Amino acid sequence: MKKILSIIIILFFTSNCGFKIANKANEANFKIINISSLGEKRINYKIKNKLLFYSNENQTNLINLTLETVKQKNIKEKNIKNKVTKYEILIDVKVELIETLTLKKSEFSVRNSGDYSVANQHSQTLSNERKLLNLLSEELANDIFDKVRKLINAL
Repeated sequence: MKKILSIIIILFFTSNCGFKIANKANEANFKIINISSLGEKRINYKIKNKLLFYSNENQTNLINLTLETVKQKNIKEKNIKNKVTKYEILIDVKVELIETLTLKKSEFSVRNSGDYSVANQHSQTLSNERKLLNLLSEELANDIFDKVRKLINAL
């Protein structure tokens, strides 16, 4: 009898842990009408798609975004033979937010960087660069969404 009671108590406490999956689309209290972009097309395309995915269609807060993206590719490491072994990519996105109802304008900047290794084959090096750009774009889109959400809540 004690074993059954202890098993029921353990199951009760472990099954109700309170974990809840966060859906960013439900957190958005704004709808993005237009996103215009300048600079790196591939990075802007990925950021734009992610932000539009997060946008909530049922909201009355309508905003316009302007993204200005700058990508810098620098040599991070060289070996003894003076050959490049690692590159560093720095992406800087300047975001301009305009709320259409009140015409309030806000600006902020988001920056992210990462590095990738040079492989023996050039195609593998390009693949490493592409993977890093995708990862950095994803992180930048999340950072932009969080800052926009905070700015809209502050207004």
